[in-house]
Amino acid sequence: MLYIGCHLSSVKGFENMGKEALGIGANTFAFFTRNPRGGKAKDIDTADVQRFRELAEKNGFDKLVAHAPYTLNPCSATEKTRNFAYMVMEDDLKRMEYIPGNYYNFHPGSHVGQGVEKGIELITEVLNDIIKPEQSTIVLLETMAGKGSEVGGRFEELAAIIDGVKEKDKIGVCMDTCHVSDAGYDIINDLDGVLAEFDRIVGLEKLRALHINDSLNPTGAHKDRHAKIGEGHLGLEAIAGFISHPKLRGLPCILETPNELDGYAREIEILKKAYEK
Repeated sequence: MLYIGCHLSSVKGFENMGKEALGIGANTFAFFTRNPRGGKAKDIDTADVQRFRELAEKNGFDKLVAHAPYTLNPCSATEKTRNFAYMVMEDDLKRMEYIPGNYYNFHPGSHVGQGVEKGIELITEVLNDIIKPEQSTIVLLETMAGKGSEVGGRFEELAAIIDGVKEKDKIGVCMDTCHVSDAGYDIINDLDGVLAEFDRIVGLEKLRALHINDSLNPTGAHKDRHAKIGEGHLGLEAIAGFISHPKLRGLPCILETPNELDGYAREIEILKKAYEK
């Protein structure tokens, strides 16, 4: 079965996101844990959460893929910025336990001139401070496009972070089709080779979720500009081959294309048909 959804607004709560997902043919979704630019998260409504959990169980939802704010940089050269990332991520992981057993995805950050090794060291420090052995949430490192001083554009960098995390069963990876292509991995012509490389370096057992996006730029551009499915350099055929690959089947697929709900509904329908072929 294809588990597919998109980013939804959490402003009206979990039950509303669940209903919106069903309305567009989705059986999973992503949401920002708070404003994408950071700031205080809204209070958890436990009754709303319970209604969502009942709806999700009734309708066979897969795991959700929550997303940390884009502004977090746990490997910043500035201590204040690192402390902010720590504070937000620690709070987010506590809140995630209201919907246990799901994923919390974040961008590893930018080392801003300190070097990749230092960036990896700082990211690992934060993760070891916030990840608790008793939590049910798995934290996901997102594959990045490798622009500027981003950490996570190479599989080796993700593996180094995971190697440094003490609670190995609480850490995984979310592979973004736009990002991984922009980073130089040829998922159009050599998906088998890319997945074999990921397995050798990181381990396919660590791949827990997928972000499904077309790219406005060709492979290796290091730009990170998402496009609607079939309107970029990846194209529908490559994306359909990606989500239906035997080694990726069953993973939650989250659309982050430049769309409103009706656009996501169309893409979900298109990808469901492509998946079933």
